Amino acid sequence: MREKTSCERPAREKWAWGPCSLALVALLAIAVAAAAEAQPAAPSVPGASGLPLPRFVSLKSDRVNMRKGPGTDYPTAWVYRRAGLPLEVIKEFQGWRQVRDADGAAGWVLQSFLSGRRTALVLPWEVKQGTPAPKVALHYNDSGRSRPVAMVEAGVIANIASCDGNWCRVSIDKFRGYIEQKKLWGVYEGEVIE
Repeated sequence: MREKTSCERPAREKWAWGPCSLALVALLAIAVAAAAEAQPAAPSVPGASGLPLPRFVSLKSDRVNMRKGPGTDYPTAWVYRRAGLPLEVIKEFQGWRQVRDADGAAGWVLQSFLSGRRTALVLPWEVKQGTPAPKVALHYNDSGRSRPVAMVEAGVIANIASCDGNWCRVSIDKFRGYIEQKKLWGVYEGEVIE
């Protein structure tokens, strides 16, 4: 009679989960989660407009209503008062776009208030009420060792000229330079913009 190893299924229990089965399922779940994290959240599915979803856009106007649904009959959930603010389009319905902001708030905006111009917020996750905003260097070239052109506060809007997957060439007010892509909200990790 042969001994049962710890990974064998009991003969009478055809569909029983043994300790090795559960361990394999756990390892598979970890591998799937790690693979999902390794993939950049880049646009992948075309929306009704033919443009990819999700994608980043920016506000055209200093006053834009975000509504709870795709239509003017829906109540206003939020009013944006910052032209150039980047938003992520996550759904489309006729002339409306469901968008998400850097804080995670989602709602619907009329497409005519959105622009394809690419902008990004500098370190928006570092902005805290009641504390001074941290600053980040705007570099002369795409190297952390290059001289700073300016120090910019978290929460500032940067106009994106290009990104190579690691660094973005941006303009902020009258300054031009490079910021690490991972310090910007409004461009996907590893995304290349030419």
